[in-house]
Amino acid sequence: MKFNNDMLRLYAVTDRHWTGEQTLYEQVRDVLMGGATCLQLREKDLDEASFYEEAKNIKELCRLFDVPFIINDNVMLAKKIDADGVHVGQDDMACVKAREILGPDKIIGVSAHTIEEARIAKEQGADYLGVGAIFPTSSKDDAEVLGIKRLKEMTETEDLPMVAIGGISYDNCLLLKDTGIDGIAVISALFGQKNIKQATIDLKKRVDALYETMHTCLTIAGSDSSGGAGIQADLKTMLANKVFGMSAITALTAQNTTGVTDIMDVTPKFLESQIRAVFDDIYPEAVKIGMVSSKALIHTIVEMLKHYDAKHIVVDPVMVATSGAKLISDEAISTLKEELLPIAEVITPNIPETEVLTDMEVKTVEDMEIAAKKIYDTYHCAVLVKGGHQLNDANDYLYNGEKGTWFKGHRIDNSNTHGTGCTLSSAIASNLAKGYTLEESVKNAKTYLSGAIGAMLDLGQGSSPMDHGYNI
Repeated sequence: MKFNNDMLRLYAVTDRHWTGEQTLYEQVRDVLMGGATCLQLREKDLDEASFYEEAKNIKELCRLFDVPFIINDNVMLAKKIDADGVHVGQDDMACVKAREILGPDKIIGVSAHTIEEARIAKEQGADYLGVGAIFPTSSKDDAEVLGIKRLKEMTETEDLPMVAIGGISYDNCLLLKDTGIDGIAVISALFGQKNIKQATIDLKKRVDALYETMHTCLTIAGSDSSGGAGIQADLKTMLANKVFGMSAITALTAQNTTGVTDIMDVTPKFLESQIRAVFDDIYPEAVKIGMVSSKALIHTIVEMLKHYDAKHIVVDPVMVATSGAKLISDEAISTLKEELLPIAEVITPNIPETEVLTDMEVKTVEDMEIAAKKIYDTYHCAVLVKGGHQLNDANDYLYNGEKGTWFKGHRIDNSNTHGTGCTLSSAIASNLAKGYTLEESVKNAKTYLSGAIGAMLDLGQGSSPMDHGYNI
């Protein structure tokens, strides 16, 4: 198994002292089911034959979960059972000797307490370091406590991957944020818990939080005073998809679940000022564009996005209602087609909008595929044709110029779907901001949308909005 830094994220170290009512094998199974990323088998008291049999069984268990299996200290046993690697302490076999015995492809970790020990381990070919004890620990009463400051000094001085160990628990692991470590190694925080699987799940989530980066996304759209669509839906969707949402408002609307009663466009100058304010301070990793009603506003958006070299532009080309009625002027539609769509990464038209963009009727799934290719050939952007409005049970077709992909959905018996287009496109943009591919982003977005609709929120006297926060 080839080493990579992610293996160190949640590094579980066994301790027979905690077996209790379960066997060690059962405990390891629960830890692996809970999401541990590496398993180190540590035995201080077993005889060689028993250690060998136990190691063989646990190695096979690790294979089932595709998790690296590391033997503590015993290099010869690691070689004998073909373990993925070994971890050696300062008083054990030297790393360079272990490498000679195990060969170049096995994983070798070394315990280090000082920068000098880390330097030597690196020179001798170690793959990673176990650094600690970070906090006081019952596993080694005589262990020197390094503390966070010395840990950080080591990560800043040596570039070898490091896993922190010693006294780390669910309660204190977030103190290790920004220390530069690649993961934590724990014993009692997992094996000493009553429900080992759940403890592992909980700790894995906690550790993942150490590495979370808040991604950013901008929505350029109109305001919906009732909160179900537009900017409000976009920002809720972004929050639920764990990105930081920002907005540039194109229009103010007076609306509720029964309809729109008034609308006021912002000026192109004010829209430009909003977009500049966002990009000049917090650069968005993706941009979602919703309804823009005028030629001048569309032109301003295009000019600004080109100026700032905006990435991952998702356009929900709001032009035509599902009834077929036009929502923006012919002049605005022409500008959208000529200027905005060609700079998009992906657009998300419904069936009526697809017909406007292709000048063809779309009545069948075959028509959807033909129309998608025609849109790509015309505007040179990927297109997700949404079939949920009229043709099928929420099956959408993505075409990116190289291949087409169907995303199957199931129709949810809920007529309260106000803001579905805004929500889907914002969820796609959110996922693109987080680094997912376009296909992955569409898949994740559709899953989120189904959950929001399926929560069956029912507010107002008309078409209710969805529950954007169903998963929070």
